[in-house]
Amino acid sequence: MKKNKTEKSYFDLVHTWGRISSISALCALFSFPLAICIYLNVWPPISGVIKGLLSFAIVFWASSVIEVFLYTPMLGAGGTYLSFVTGNIPNLKLPCALNAMEGAEVDPNSEEGEVVSTISIATSSIVTTIVLAIGVLAFAPFLDEFTSSPLLKPAFEQVQPALFGALAAGYFSKHWKISIFPILIMVVILLVSPGLGASTLLFPGIVASVGGAFVMWKLKWVK
Repeated sequence: MKKNKTEKSYFDLVHTWGRISSISALCALFSFPLAICIYLNVWPPISGVIKGLLSFAIVFWASSVIEVFLYTPMLGAGGTYLSFVTGNIPNLKLPCALNAMEGAEVDPNSEEGEVVSTISIATSSIVTTIVLAIGVLAFAPFLDEFTSSPLLKPAFEQVQPALFGALAAGYFSKHWKISIFPILIMVVILLVSPGLGASTLLFPGIVASVGGAFVMWKLKWVK
């Protein structure tokens, strides 16, 4: 009974501070444009704001709702709050949490996985902020030369594929049977619509992975 009270107290605190941090982050994001509008006494017309939102917000709203249901089982409660406040989930926070839990040999839905995920994402956020600050200060004078260089420009365009390719190779080699179906599905989707973004591809990829693994398990192809 004492353990259940402790667990309830922990998750209550996680959700309480998670809500506070999320609301604070939203207020901080909206405060800057609001302060500019107040200081300059310039306000965008409501019709223009609505027209601008309708052009892209529908896609982002749908993906935002889907991402909550997709990421939460893998990141845990604390990791989810931290990730959505600090951002860059698919490129940094999710791979960091998954690698940390794999290294600690804990399951994502376990109590240990909850703690490991939260600590790894918090550490990732701190390290990322420090590295970005150092990088901005050190490389700002040379950034234009780096990004516009014919020799280095192709490398900057392949950072995300290289990151996901390196992470996926380890999982594919360990679980190659259940990797076949989602890989085939994603290849077909990209052949039909090669311009789809990572956030759009994430949902069909996870559905194909879970569905394919379930079918193989039912057929006793995997244990």
